[in-house]
Amino acid sequence: MQVILGNKRAPPLSTRAPFSLRKLPAHPEVIEAGRAALTKYGAGLSSVRFICGTQDIHKELEGKISQFHGHEDTVLYASCFDANAGLFEALLTEEDALFSDQLNHASIIDGVRLAKTNKHRYTHRNMSELEQLLKENQNRRLKIIVSDGVFSMDGNLAPLRDMCRLASDYGALVFLDECHATGILGATGRGTEERARLTGKVDIINSTLGKALGGAAGGYTTGPRELIDLLRQRSRPYLFSNSLPPAVVAMASKVCLLPTHQNIKLQKTNQTCHKA
Repeated sequence: MQVILGNKRAPPLSTRAPFSLRKLPAHPEVIEAGRAALTKYGAGLSSVRFICGTQDIHKELEGKISQFHGHEDTVLYASCFDANAGLFEALLTEEDALFSDQLNHASIIDGVRLAKTNKHRYTHRNMSELEQLLKENQNRRLKIIVSDGVFSMDGNLAPLRDMCRLASDYGALVFLDECHATGILGATGRGTEERARLTGKVDIINSTLGKALGGAAGGYTTGPRELIDLLRQRSRPYLFSNSLPPAVVAMASKVCLLPTHQNIKLQKTNQTCHKA
């Protein structure tokens, strides 16, 4: 794209988002996978997942995402905004407590608002404040620390090592929104926990298929099988939204089979991120 100011031409502008650094939306194998699925399954399934909106390709993609993150199971959503909207309300009760970073993404904030639980907000990346809140809520049935992995507006990272230590000390779960990390951070693009060398320490991950993993649409929650089973029964955005279109699912599934990173670009991305 080029901007013309008066009779002068400005330098060309890129219309490609930074999350497309792997150029996957235009990868010929990704495009062909979408085309083949469109021919085989049609434009959409006209149904929610639990009626007749689940095809083999949906289950295959959920399996690939689970394997990618090293978790037991995964559930797909229309977007990660929906995944964040559907998680906390389904999981938490008035007996529980949630601890959210002050600068979390708007979708996390809206999802937290829906939950009928005890909510606490700590100053951005302030682990001393978080620990004090955890101390004051030690007797809660379930405790969950909620944070972005990468804070998109500031470009810094969650202090994940300290978060995991506190979670272990006080019996809490760790949740990360990895929309701005999946496919970008870590040696193989597995996000914040891989970059911090804490793979497997994050209990629940929400992320997107609409950025580095193909760039089309879709989101997901990945974590323990019991949690995913619960979400399939109680998460309203999952229950009452049509399933992802087959072409989108097929393209994302193809991305999971491609090399998981481009060494030079991922190395540069990891080096330019602020240290947690």
